[in-house]
Amino acid sequence: MQCLCSMVHLGRKHLLGRMGVLFAWSSQCCVHVVFIFKVFGLGSVAQVVTGRGAFGEYLSVNLGFGLGVAMGMHIGGRVSGAHMNAAVSFSMCLFGRLGWRMLPVYILCQLIGSFLAAGTIYSLYYDAIYHYCGGNLTVSGPKATAGIFATYPAPYLSLPAGFLDQVIGTAMLLLCLMALSDQRNQPAPSGSEPIAVGLLVLLIGVSLGSNSGYAINPSRDLGPRIFTAIAGWGPEVFRAGNGWWWVPVLAPMVGGVTGASIYKVFVELHHPSPCEHRREIEDEAEEEAAPLDMQKNLSPEVCV
Repeated sequence: MQCLCSMVHLGRKHLLGRMGVLFAWSSQCCVHVVFIFKVFGLGSVAQVVTGRGAFGEYLSVNLGFGLGVAMGMHIGGRVSGAHMNAAVSFSMCLFGRLGWRMLPVYILCQLIGSFLAAGTIYSLYYDAIYHYCGGNLTVSGPKATAGIFATYPAPYLSLPAGFLDQVIGTAMLLLCLMALSDQRNQPAPSGSEPIAVGLLVLLIGVSLGSNSGYAINPSRDLGPRIFTAIAGWGPEVFRAGNGWWWVPVLAPMVGGVTGASIYKVFVELHHPSPCEHRREIEDEAEEEAAPLDMQKNLSPEVCV
């Protein structure tokens, strides 16, 4: 009996050890994934801004973020699920597709990855930024550079309108992500998921991005904003836009749950049951086989 208890204790210890290793791998991979995605995205913004349009334009930024998401998914999709967006992670937890205990870890790793990416782009474009703004780091105005790292509303945008902007943008993101991963609908073909999601981010950027830069991701915005507050832009990064900073943190959470709920209620709940789905497949197979049976029954003299 004592031997059996020892074996159970050792087995439990081994299992917890393996879970700890997997937990560490997932969190580290999440940091790497967000870092890669943000380096490409923020780098595209820095190139456009400091180059005064000579090295790209608004479409370049959308391509940078879209392709950055695709590369991030290629790197971490099979390890950590490529969780790059706190709103997506929160929605997946709410709908039972991700354990709640993983949520704080993923969000922390996303913030760390985006913070480190902001620091990397700041170091890489340090000379270009100071040449562009003359050493005066500002949040608003003709030579503003804080927008390289975090999102800020257009001058005409009110806080309520900006909140709605982020809710709708993130709702569209989650609605389409749910469809792309739904194996009982028309999912993205296996292996093509990264490019499909990257194209989705590009689509949101070119259609819903001009009001406030389509953050649609709390960790994408908050981590770099904290970095800019430390790096020289100061507390103005939290005061600008009538205290805009909380909108891209809270609104995407609301939008993510909204978009996922819409897909769940209007699409997923209306899928046929597994038995009905199997019957439909069998019926389709019978319909395809019917012409072959008719050909077998034809007389040899009949030309077909």
